[in-house]
Amino acid sequence: QVQLVESGGGLVQPGGSLRLSCEIFGNIFNINELAWYREAPGKQRALVATIDSGGATDYADSVIGRFTISKDNAKNTVALSMNNLTPEDTAVYYCHALVLLVGGHIETDWWGQGTQVTVSS
Repeated sequence: QVQLVESGGGLVQPGGSLRLSCEIFGNIFNINELAWYREAPGKQRALVATIDSGGATDYADSVIGRFTISKDNAKNTVALSMNNLTPEDTAVYYCHALVLLVGGHIETDWWGQGTQVTVSS
């Protein structure tokens, strides 16, 4: 019913930048919250950044000042701009959406397939 398609991952050197993008498809009435999570090898999936329907944002402490989450309501997209990347940012990054479907009564959450970000020299 809802599909999240991510793009923009890849290999980057320490100190470099990447921009991830996620496009949301489906029979959507409203998107209440969008977020990026990441899962590093051997670690649990962790929240990186969120943006709510009003545009308010929140970030994990480790990315404050380096990452920026943004969205385009008209295009149903969310992006994560990542600067000054370090090897500790290496992970699979997942897009997440909290969605109210057309005709639905409760919000449901949906995940993208993940995109690999590797920071290495």
